[in-house]
Amino acid sequence: MSQQTARRGGTVWALVITSVAGFMAALDNLVVTTALPSIRKDLGGALGDLEWTVSAYTLTFAVLLMFGAALGDRFGRRRLFLVGITVFTGASAAAAMATGINSLIAARAVQGVGAAIMMPLTLTLLTAAVPAAKRGMAYGIWGAVNGLAVASGPLIGGSLTEHVSWHWIFWLNVPLGLALLPLARLRLAESHGTGAPLDIPGTLLASGGLFGIVYGLVRGPADGWTSPLVLTGLFAGAALLVGFVGYSLRAKNPMLPMRLFRSRAFSGINAASLLMFLGMFGSIFLLSQFMQGVLGYSPTEAGLRMLPWTGMPMLVAPIAGILSDRIGGRPVVAAGLFLQAAGLGWMAFVVAPGVSYTAQLPGLIVSGIGMALYFAPAANLVMSSVLPKEQGIASGANNALREVGGALGIAIMASIFSAQGGYESGQAFVDGLQPALVTGSAVVAVAGVAALLIPTRKRAAQVAEAAQSESPQTAPVLETAGS
Repeated sequence: MSQQTARRGGTVWALVITSVAGFMAALDNLVVTTALPSIRKDLGGALGDLEWTVSAYTLTFAVLLMFGAALGDRFGRRRLFLVGITVFTGASAAAAMATGINSLIAARAVQGVGAAIMMPLTLTLLTAAVPAAKRGMAYGIWGAVNGLAVASGPLIGGSLTEHVSWHWIFWLNVPLGLALLPLARLRLAESHGTGAPLDIPGTLLASGGLFGIVYGLVRGPADGWTSPLVLTGLFAGAALLVGFVGYSLRAKNPMLPMRLFRSRAFSGINAASLLMFLGMFGSIFLLSQFMQGVLGYSPTEAGLRMLPWTGMPMLVAPIAGILSDRIGGRPVVAAGLFLQAAGLGWMAFVVAPGVSYTAQLPGLIVSGIGMALYFAPAANLVMSSVLPKEQGIASGANNALREVGGALGIAIMASIFSAQGGYESGQAFVDGLQPALVTGSAVVAVAGVAALLIPTRKRAAQVAEAAQSESPQTAPVLETAGS
């Protein structure tokens, strides 16, 4: 990277640009959910069509994340980041102007393509711009903004729909995207990955496998888990992913080197991320409905009452990032996951048709602190568990697992809810919600155990020292602790 290119970068600008881009991509995961009744009123369509306005984005986003990261590594991360912003912004405008349900679904799918290119490159570009000693704090702010986007999607979507129009949940992205394009072009430094040729067979196997799995997960609750298409998606997707692993073990330049998983840090943080999003996404999905459907709050009122949970990352995550710089990411991430599990457990204990907000508040606060402690150091752990030239694909893999975890969480917890309760009455809803929240709490607790598998700083230093004396073929497998 030339000195002239490097001077374009700056820590503050990189943090602002990548955080806003990540916010846009993460927000669109759940922002549509509270707007579905208004969309149906304006555009028509069956219930299955409305579900696809959510699922089309999730599918293309999750399926193409690793491919988007690989494109950035090969052709330039800043260059592809600009492409991703352009695609995402244009598709957002198309969604806002959609005149029918089918055109909206198509625009949402293209939005997912743009997000898949843009999202994994936010971390690699931020890493390139921030000195190693300050990355924990930078990742903390980045994680806070992304965590807030994921958790506040229903609030923002509900508020815009209730007070303006559902079109504005998409128009919101347009001025942000247009502002980011010149800033990213002028203020971000260009960087590349390994320079290896694109792994076309690996891309097809991974994309096809993820498509089958995510399709089965998002359609299972609606179509039934024994539906031929759902079963075909799940089994074919699993077979393709097994084929992807086998192929990657033998390929010369695989898209995702399997040797990375020999690192306890890389394996541990990815397992924790998948399980964290499984428990969190499913819980937010159901608790948002509980506050509106059972307690009678409007979408805006429900979102405001969830702010102790959803807004906490903005306050705590930067502090968590600083802590991870000082003591390592492992204890901070593990503590956050166990607190998140405790908060969900509290909510499962107190939910009832007439529960007061005061009774819910401790669980919301504890969950918010836990989520904030997780987001910041998790990004640091992912990026520090591999060599700089492999950070793009590491980020893509971690984001793909998060998306699959989120889809899996909604599917599993919706199935538990349907099996134990329903929408017939407030009590019926609670009967389904409680076991679902218990499941979410248990899954996040297991994520905390997975985080404890990440090596300590002392062990990481020993591994890094040993790696320096090994051959280049084995040296890239690092076990860092997110310092």
